[in-house]
Amino acid sequence: MKKLLLALSLGAIFTGCNNDKTAYVDTTVLIQEYSEMKEVEADFNQRSESLKKELDSAAQGFQQEVMAFRDNAATMSEAERQAAQEELMRKQQMLQQQQQMRSGQLRQEGDQVIDSLITKVKDFVKVYGEENNYTYIFGSNESANIMYAKEGLDITQEILTELNESRGVTQEDAAVTE
Repeated sequence: MKKLLLALSLGAIFTGCNNDKTAYVDTTVLIQEYSEMKEVEADFNQRSESLKKELDSAAQGFQQEVMAFRDNAATMSEAERQAAQEELMRKQQMLQQQQQMRSGQLRQEGDQVIDSLITKVKDFVKVYGEENNYTYIFGSNESANIMYAKEGLDITQEILTELNESRGVTQEDAAVTE
């Protein structure tokens, strides 16, 4: 009798606790379609292209120096040729170091901005969940954290709309930037 009463009590408790409001968002879509992320990507693509042009120009200048050395090497003394080769090697090393440093710096800046945006989106989802009385909002992505969800539990577009509108960007404006 005690076991039956205990089982009924636990059943009533679990049934009463099952009023949790849950949903999920497709985090990949949310991040990719967020208007600020699109702006950041466009900015970094532009900066990357500018850096590539700058480095290509420097490399082209170096190649011209190498060609000039080859053209004049036969008329140089052994000491002059040795000094010119050493100078070209030094310039090549500096060019490579500059390329690595600048590319690494741009990549690091990009990572910091993206991390900041992800934190911003997470904070927004948290506030959205609190304001809309969700107990849980799960994230789903390509690795399929959510294998199945009942129809209507995906609130990705709702959150995306509000997230973009919080920046003053309408869905129509966000669609135009695609």
